[in-house]
Amino acid sequence: MRKDSFPKFKGLIKKCSNIVIVTHWSPDGDAIGSSLGLYHYLKALKKTVTVVVPNEYPEFLQWMPGNKHILNFEKDAAKVNKSIAKADVIFTLDFNTLKRIEKLGAEIEKSKAPKILIDHHQQPDNYPTYYFHDVNACSTCELIFDFIVGLGGKKLIDKKIASCLYVGLMTDTGSFRYSSVNSKTHMIISELLKTGIIPSDIHSAIYDTYSEERMKLLGYALSEKMTIIKGLPVAYIALTEAELKKFDYKKGDTEGLVNYPFAIKGIKACALFNEGEGGVKLSFRSKGKIDVNKFARAHFNGGGHINAAGGKAHDSLENTVKKFISLAEELVK
Repeated sequence: MRKDSFPKFKGLIKKCSNIVIVTHWSPDGDAIGSSLGLYHYLKALKKTVTVVVPNEYPEFLQWMPGNKHILNFEKDAAKVNKSIAKADVIFTLDFNTLKRIEKLGAEIEKSKAPKILIDHHQQPDNYPTYYFHDVNACSTCELIFDFIVGLGGKKLIDKKIASCLYVGLMTDTGSFRYSSVNSKTHMIISELLKTGIIPSDIHSAIYDTYSEERMKLLGYALSEKMTIIKGLPVAYIALTEAELKKFDYKKGDTEGLVNYPFAIKGIKACALFNEGEGGVKLSFRSKGKIDVNKFARAHFNGGGHINAAGGKAHDSLENTVKKFISLAEELVK
C-alpha cells in the first residue's frame, strides 16, 4: 500500500483547471468504470476533464454514462496530445507502468503535469508524482470510491458515478465471487445502491450482450481448444488468429473465457492465448497462493495480481504454448 495524503490531493485538485484521465491498453470494465466514475466526480467540481483510452474497448462497455466523451488515442492522437499539453494534472488509472499504454506512454512521460496513480496492481513503477495504491483493493473502482470519500465528496456520488463504479467492482471480482471480495466490497455496493442503481440491469448490460458468433466461439473454445496438461492442475485454451476471424472476433469477445476451466474439479491455474497481428496476448488466472503475477512478469512480459495477470509474447502461438507447458510445473509447485 502506498497512499499520499488527502490534503495533498485536495490542494492539487483545487488549484487545477484541466485534468486528463488515462487508463490502460484494451480497457476493461474496471478501467472504463473507474475513469468515468472519476470523470463525473471532477466534472461536479467544475473541472475541465478529458478521459483518454489508448485503443478501442468492447461495445458492451459503451453504454456507460459519459462514454461519448472518451477520446481514443489510436483514432485521434492529435486531439489527445492537445489535451495532455493543456493538463494541469494527469490521473493514470488501473495500470502501474507506462508500458501498459503503449505509444501513449511517451506523451504522458513528456508532460510536466503532476501524475496521480490510482491502482491496485502489484509493483507500481516510479513515474507518478503521487500514489493512491493498494493491492488489497478488489478493483480500481473501489479505490476511486475511497478517493472521492476521502476528498469529502461522498454526497456527490450520484447515479452516474455509482453506475460506473459498480461496473468495475462487478467485473473485476467475477460478479463478486473472487477471493478479493470482502465486507468492505459489499459496504461500498450498499452505498452505491442508495443512489438508485439497479444491479440486475447493469449485470445484464455487461453480460447479456453476446452476439451469436461470440456464443459459438465460446462453445468452440471449450469443446475443441481447451487442454488440461497431463499430471498438472493446469488448463489452457489457445486460439489462432484464423479461428478468431472465423467467429467474427470483436474486442472483448474472449473476456472471461480464461475462467471457464475452473469449473473442472481440481483445476488450479488457467491460461488463455489469443493470437493476433502483434503477437500473442496471454491471460492467466489461478486459485489460492499460485502467483500468476510473478509468473507473468518472469516469463511473459506481463504482470497483474497474484490470482489474475496478463502478458504478451512476440513469438508464434505454437512456441508460446510450448513455453507455457514447459513452465507449468514451476507455476503450480
